[in-house]
Amino acid sequence: MVQHYRRAMPAVVRLGTCSWADEGLLSAWYPRGVSTAEKRLRFYAERFDVVEVDSPYYALPDPAVTERWARRTPDGFTFHVKASAAMTWHEGEPTDAAFREFRGALEPLELSGKLRGVLLQYHPRFTKSDAAKAELARAPGRLEPLVPLVEFRHRSWMEPAERSATLDFLERTGLAYVSVDTPMTRASNVVARHAEATHAVAYVRFHGRNEKTWNIKAEKSSERFNWMYSPEELEEWVEKLGRLASEADEVYALFNNNRDDFAPQSAVILRGLLDEAGIPASGGVVPPPLTPTLF
Repeated sequence: MVQHYRRAMPAVVRLGTCSWADEGLLSAWYPRGVSTAEKRLRFYAERFDVVEVDSPYYALPDPAVTERWARRTPDGFTFHVKASAAMTWHEGEPTDAAFREFRGALEPLELSGKLRGVLLQYHPRFTKSDAAKAELARAPGRLEPLVPLVEFRHRSWMEPAERSATLDFLERTGLAYVSVDTPMTRASNVVARHAEATHAVAYVRFHGRNEKTWNIKAEKSSERFNWMYSPEELEEWVEKLGRLASEADEVYALFNNNRDDFAPQSAVILRGLLDEAGIPASGGVVPPPLTPTLF
């Protein structure tokens, strides 16, 4: 059984989105005039203090780009970065070389001290087995001191009979379980909505609850994750996040419902609910104007 230890003071639940440059954000969230890469990241960092960067899954960035990410964000800002497809069984068996190439591309960001975790979102073919556990056990050594954030896309890991053993294994191995909010369908690539901490870092990803689009073959991810959360849906996570904040040193809640501006708007709703419940949180607020106004 996973061991949890209650903190004297709860951790701050840090809210953010999975990207600051998705097409939907460019068209629906950023105001006129915020039209360059630098301005967009600075605008985002005024409203959130953490972001998940998903683009390296598709193509590794130039190190000069990741250096600019670090330079354009304030002290205390945190990045988590999604592992490349070559690291998570999307392009065959992962190799040490794939991890080295990823680390090289992100080196300036890591050296800045702003890179915290690496999201390992495994392919649905990565089902629970001794071989799969052996692969997972390599992740901490390949990524240290970065935090391996493990998101399963096959339900075999978290079926009722396997759940406790899976969580125990992750904790013993130094891996952070990624809790997810997804549609609850019978598809094998859907994992139930468990809020669990197996590491000092607790991590939750909100994918939306669109059952009709979860497994469609779409050119754009926004077609799959087309969902605007309601306050009632997010209310289900308030107690769960409060519990994670009492068990982990760091808690992150990242929104991946990337249609239009659904992700930042959902974060704003969740922030309001956390504030009402008295759970410390950051992100999801509009900063005050730089100069006083009459109205």
